[in-house]
Amino acid sequence: MKNLFTLFLVFSIGILSAQEKKSEASKEFQDNLNKEYADVNESPLTKEDLAVFKGLDFFPIDEKYIVLATFIKSKNEKIFQMKTSTTRLPQYKKYGELHFELEGKSFVLNVYQNIELIKKKDYEDYLFLPFSDVTNGKESYIGGRYIDMRIQKENIWTIDFNKAYNPYCAYNHNYSCPIVPLENDLEIAINAGVKKFHE
Repeated sequence: MKNLFTLFLVFSIGILSAQEKKSEASKEFQDNLNKEYADVNESPLTKEDLAVFKGLDFFPIDEKYIVLATFIKSKNEKIFQMKTSTTRLPQYKKYGELHFELEGKSFVLNVYQNIELIKKKDYEDYLFLPFSDVTNGKESYIGGRYIDMRIQKENIWTIDFNKAYNPYCAYNHNYSCPIVPLENDLEIAINAGVKKFHE
């Protein structure tokens, strides 16, 4: 009986440690995003907003929104031009699908590769995950949000919605931002990641 309790204790500690590491990664991402936006050389903010910038408004980090997804790689996908907020039409290719469950419901998100970006050093495995959800236009930016991902080795991938961020267009109309494809609209509230900038 004592051995069983010890095993249970070790198992529980292992789970808590893994959860803490996930939360720490989410917090680190958000801290780095705030540093980037506060840096005059990197920030997408207007001069007026940068002068009074104190930090982005995030939903509280919630491990519920760190989900495991089954990855299905796409085959024979054609390169297409993704619509943006301007006339710019960058080339993308659908890389695969991420199937996951949240609050007892099943969802699918397409994940994409930017054809020009993956030619650059250190971005060969970069993936783009744009999505929209029920919070858009209310708690979060009306145009949806993005998550940056890297190709993961196994068939089960992790999506951390706590790392969702706004397009630069949410802060400055001088930018050209990809428009979230209709197939990546989630009929659920994703109360995680960056909230909208201006009320």
